[in-house]
Amino acid sequence: MKFEEAKKQFIQTWGTLGSEWGINRSMAQVHALLLISPKPLTTEDVMEDLSISRGNANMNLRDLINWTLVSKELVPGDRKEYFVAEKDIWEIARRIAKERKRREIEPVLKVLGQLNEFEGSKENPEHAAFSKTVANLGDFVGKMDKSVEVMLKADESWFFSTLLKLLK
Repeated sequence: MKFEEAKKQFIQTWGTLGSEWGINRSMAQVHALLLISPKPLTTEDVMEDLSISRGNANMNLRDLINWTLVSKELVPGDRKEYFVAEKDIWEIARRIAKERKRREIEPVLKVLGQLNEFEGSKENPEHAAFSKTVANLGDFVGKMDKSVEVMLKADESWFFSTLLKLLK
C-alpha cells in the first residue's frame, strides 16, 4: 500500500471510529488529518486534503477545539490560523471520555435524580415499578460515572494493568 492510500484509509477508519465515540464522521476525519500531520495545518490545508467546504472545515475545527482535541498554534510571520491535534492517544481518550461524561452521563444522572422524586404512592404497583427502574438505572449510570472518573484520574499504566487483571 502506498503512503497516500494508507493515509486516506487511516482518515476513513478514524472517521468511522470517531462516529462510534460520539463524534461525527467529518469531525473525526479532520481530527485524523491533524493527528497524522507532522506540522500544524491551516483551514485551507484541511479543505484541500479532505475535499470539504470552508464551512465544514471551520465548523469541525471549532468543534474539535471545544472538545480540547485540537488547539490553535501561532506561526511567526503568518496571519493565518494553524491547527494542531493532541498526539498522545491516551490523552485523546481521556479528553473524549471527559467530554462525553459532561454531555451524556451528567445530564442523565440529573434527570434520574429528579425522576426519583416523583409524587405518587409507593404502594401503587405502577409507581413502585417506575421507582425501582429509575433507582436501578440511577445506580448503573452512577457506577458508569465513577468508572469514567477513575479512568480520568488514572495513570495509563495503572489503568491498563487494572483492566487486564479484571479481564483474567
